[in-house]
Amino acid sequence: MTEETHRSVSIRRTGARRYVATNVRGGELAFGEGEDHEFTPIELLLTAIAGCSAVDVDYITARRAEPEAFDVEIGAEKIRDESGNRLEDIEVVFRVRFPEGEAGDAARSVLPDAIAKSRDRLCTVSRTVELPTPVTMRAS
Repeated sequence: MTEETHRSVSIRRTGARRYVATNVRGGELAFGEGEDHEFTPIELLLTAIAGCSAVDVDYITARRAEPEAFDVEIGAEKIRDESGNRLEDIEVVFRVRFPEGEAGDAARSVLPDAIAKSRDRLCTVSRTVELPTPVTMRAS
């Protein structure tokens, strides 16, 4: 691991089933089990998948034209089976509108390819979910 490749977040308990995640830049995000307005860990995972792809797609398309609207929705089914708890049927839907004209046409033309590139290669979060990725947990 190097400073360039290592990513980390620390989590602090703030109350019964309530936590704050802190990144290395000092940003904080409160979350919990879903009894209030705060995000649940599952919602954070969905946010990470959609957010990662949104950044990829925005980066590629905005080179051609700034979008007039850029919305992304993600949904999934939470299931429990013999393999344990998990999500299935994760779907990310982009609703992007570009201005009329040559620049908007150029952005519209690359949108499907930008989404495919994010899904197939660029988005670290969705790629990690799709590929077999071991997770080690331990107490210290």
